[in-house]
Amino acid sequence: MVGGAILVEALERGHQVTAVSRNPSQLDQQDPSLTVISGDVTDPACVALLARDADAAITAVGGAAEGNPDVVVEAARTLLAAAGETRIFAVGGAGSLNHPAGGTVSSQPDFPDDWKPSSDAQARALEIYRTEGEGRDWTYLSPAHLLEPGERTGRYRTGEDTLLTDISGESRISTADYSVAVLDELESPRFRGRRFTVAW
Repeated sequence: MVGGAILVEALERGHQVTAVSRNPSQLDQQDPSLTVISGDVTDPACVALLARDADAAITAVGGAAEGNPDVVVEAARTLLAAAGETRIFAVGGAGSLNHPAGGTVSSQPDFPDDWKPSSDAQARALEIYRTEGEGRDWTYLSPAHLLEPGERTGRYRTGEDTLLTDISGESRISTADYSVAVLDELESPRFRGRRFTVAW
């Protein structure tokens, strides 16, 4: 869901994109600026080869749908070990953000139990970037609490380690505007070597 929205935003901005997927047949390959190949973000040889000629490596792997949320942890380690000097941009989770009420987002009573394995894996991946990524060019973007398909407004607010909420206490953003934030950061970096978050 998120990777596809980032792909659309990058192509609309005129970037040359190589989309790497374990199932490349699922991606539309009609755009001349898009190359679709088969690959695995947890394979060091694959990462090293593809990162060599890239300005940035964006990882939007989730793993929850396949029952393997820990793939985000493996991806973080592999990218840091094999991507060389290429910039790393990680699509992260919101669960590890500090909650305005205290604790983290994932520690709140209304946080769904079925989201917790993915949230815990994302928190561990962020810690890997922070502890093993010193001196490396990485950014980790946590979304609002609710991230879902929706309109592209081109507007969003940024924060760092605390969940952003609106005046009614809600925390939301569309995948389209999340993708705007991804490309804005890649084109004009402000959060190198750290996590940030976005919401409407």
